[in-house]
Amino acid sequence: MSYLPIEDHGLIGNMHTAALVGRNGAIDWLCWPHFDSPAVFASILDDDRGGRFQIQPVRDDVTCRQSYWPETNVLITRFLSEEGVAEVIDYMPVGVRRNEPGFHQLVRRVEAIRGQMPMRMTCAPAFDYARADHETTRTADGAVFRSADTAFGLATPVDLDRTARGVTSTFTLSHGDRTCFILHPVDGGGGGTTLPASLGDEEVLLNQTLDYWRAWISQCTYTGRWREEVYRSALALKLLTFEPTGAVVAAPTAGLPEAIGGVRNWDYRYTWIRDAAFTIYGLLRIGFTEEAAAFLDWLEQRCHEREDGQLQIVYGIDGRHDLTETTLDHLDGYRGSAPVRIGNAAADQLQLDIYGELMDAVYLCNKYRAPISYDFWTHLHDLVEWVCDNWDRKDEGIWEVRGEQQHFVYSKLMCWVALDRGLRLAEKRSFPADRTRWERCRDAIYRDIMQHGWSEERGAFVQHYDSDALDASNLIMPLVFFMAPSDPRMIRTLDATLKPPSAEGLVSDSLVYRYDTEKVDDGLPGEEGTFNMCTFWMVEALTRAGRTDAERLDQARLMFEKMLGYANHLGLYAEETGPCGEALGNFPQAFTHLSLISAAYNLDRTLDGELYGQLG
Repeated sequence: MSYLPIEDHGLIGNMHTAALVGRNGAIDWLCWPHFDSPAVFASILDDDRGGRFQIQPVRDDVTCRQSYWPETNVLITRFLSEEGVAEVIDYMPVGVRRNEPGFHQLVRRVEAIRGQMPMRMTCAPAFDYARADHETTRTADGAVFRSADTAFGLATPVDLDRTARGVTSTFTLSHGDRTCFILHPVDGGGGGTTLPASLGDEEVLLNQTLDYWRAWISQCTYTGRWREEVYRSALALKLLTFEPTGAVVAAPTAGLPEAIGGVRNWDYRYTWIRDAAFTIYGLLRIGFTEEAAAFLDWLEQRCHEREDGQLQIVYGIDGRHDLTETTLDHLDGYRGSAPVRIGNAAADQLQLDIYGELMDAVYLCNKYRAPISYDFWTHLHDLVEWVCDNWDRKDEGIWEVRGEQQHFVYSKLMCWVALDRGLRLAEKRSFPADRTRWERCRDAIYRDIMQHGWSEERGAFVQHYDSDALDASNLIMPLVFFMAPSDPRMIRTLDATLKPPSAEGLVSDSLVYRYDTEKVDDGLPGEEGTFNMCTFWMVEALTRAGRTDAERLDQARLMFEKMLGYANHLGLYAEETGPCGEALGNFPQAFTHLSLISAAYNLDRTLDGELYGQLG
């Protein structure tokens, strides 16, 4: 089996679902019609059985290039040879309503740019993660693929031949020729059925999509040193937004491994409460207030669902609670990395940190966008009260360990944040609250962290109480205003973390591990790569320390620039980076791109001599 590397893919989407498109012209992953619907193309998880939709030259001796149309999410895959050059332009139309041309469609335009190029198209879906059979029917304008639960059509002016799994076609384009292939829903398959009547109509659809993305990104207020990288991260984040509800998926994929051949293969097509503060902070900082508000609305609905003050840590993009985890044992997994998991058992875990991230998100929106309502406050009040009653419990922590519950320092830290932001909101808005109790509890958590979360022997904050292992999540402390970035304990934690793993640190040539899997029993075998989000957290921690230490600031900029070099050819990041610089884990990952935006924003301001504003 031959697997295209994870990093050799681009992403297209329509804020309902998204597809991975490889440099080789193959759509290796697509869930239809929504992010968390069953996959219809999943060759990235099983090269033989997974199903793919590929357009490529017939000849093998071609050079492949891939880029985005500037400031858009329209993807261009170019094939170059001595005889000719051809392009495949992939996009999902956006800004269109149900029953309008382009709704819930995927368009693949093929053009000959120079000379002549024989091309081959193969469309072989594998419905329900290759668990369901389907029928293929030739039609006047292409073909229809139909399983028991899902159906979609392929419209094209090119003649198609039936195969055992779908259809194929071989055609030749000469300079100036173009054709197109359009996936579209049929008979209840997820949307409207209106198709472009001609290639000229497809041209209108492409221009409409280009205009949408250019208009959207023009709202970005970031004008700093890393404008191109921030723009690409913002465009990627928009693709990960589920437009009907405002939810943001952690990633559009499932089952991609954190180590080749390993078992750490999770489903990230859901929305984590944890992402709330990071998402809203990142979006607000660069001008995307509508997206931030929509996500806050989604969060508010989750708060209304529970009367006991306790939240689930992760939900479906439509707000559903049941994310039962199962394995797809018939799939080999990416490069043999099994099991492939769908659903996520972490939904049933206790993770106390989510309350801090939620309250921080609400606080930011209240401060920078619009005041929250009293009704919303009554639910937030109950959440804070729940934290007062439960902050001293053990939990699974931010990394969702599958071993024993522990008193994780990060979890305690974010409980402190929940109380701190609750108090600040109550004060600023004069909301009713038991301020005396909240203040007493907040201070108790602070003292508890300082007493039990600090190891004088290690000279650093540790992962959990009664442990001497480091954890990169503690880099968040100055970012949430728990501790001054120049505090001696914070500086010592930075220095300890910056050491290489061989010296019991977490940094390998500027890349940061979240923790040392050899020292931490997280309930799972195997290793993992460096965590991209944690590298950007380290950049921010160094940046803040660099306000009074020029050497730290230089170190932050070098680490940031090095990390930018680990993006793929399109500026996209997976969750982790492997030992040879390869992408690992689900791809692309929202958390990574959010942390890039935050690091770029704050590093740029600091380099310009601007100080961070007070929390206020």
